[in-house]
Amino acid sequence: MPADLPPLREVIARHGLSASKSLGQNFLLDEQLLDRIAAIPGDLSDKAVLEIGPGPGGLTRALLRAGARVTAIEMDRRCLPALAELGEAFPGRLRVVEGDALKLDHAELMGGEPFAVLSNLPYNVGTALFVRWLGGERWPPLWTSLTLMFQQEVAQRIVAAPGGSAYGRLAVLAQWRAQAKLAMKVHRSAFTPPPKVMSAVVHITPAAMPGGVSARTLERVSEAAFGQRRKMLRQSLKAIPGALDALEQVGIEPTRRAETLAIGEFVALARCLNA
Repeated sequence: MPADLPPLREVIARHGLSASKSLGQNFLLDEQLLDRIAAIPGDLSDKAVLEIGPGPGGLTRALLRAGARVTAIEMDRRCLPALAELGEAFPGRLRVVEGDALKLDHAELMGGEPFAVLSNLPYNVGTALFVRWLGGERWPPLWTSLTLMFQQEVAQRIVAAPGGSAYGRLAVLAQWRAQAKLAMKVHRSAFTPPPKVMSAVVHITPAAMPGGVSARTLERVSEAAFGQRRKMLRQSLKAIPGALDALEQVGIEPTRRAETLAIGEFVALARCLNA
């Protein structure tokens, strides 16, 4: 364990760092809160962890303190010197990759080793990364869990149950073959600068994948259904070949709307279309 690190505010001041609006940055400086986030997935001793957008390294410190081996992807060059100092304080435990997380192959980057993802995601790429991690035909994925900070509204959409206005494509994507829970709410005052909205941490672990269904088909069905959520399914799904016949075969009334369907019904619909 290295000697006490300087306070994050001091590191930010010394390197002249300010949160960039265009990069969707909001820095978290409360070390106790960061340690609590790092503890959500359980024991990280000697575990491989992927972090996106570490900024000045607040969460990175907490992950390193928890014993993780961290690969951090950062596209803001201004933050690299602060992260390099952190790497020196924890020799051999932090690798910083400069680049755009949306353009990199994460499994390749992690050398094919199972890894946990923990990140205070930059607001402007959070949902795109989330959809990518939860998509694809390969299951279970190489990641063992996702512990992600989102705007609270997005977090609630991920864990939503059918029937409410928050329930939509993200809930279906997160819950059809994984377990998603709201792990912690984070007040806007914890960030520098404080965002206009509250935040929350979501924790997701892979579960068994239902048989006979393709992720791409399920994505297409949920995208079409929720793309016109005020319309009945017979209207919103008519552009998908065979979808109206599939509704009949699985016993779903075509006059229902997307938010009334349970996740199991979306899966049954996708399975029928695949068959």
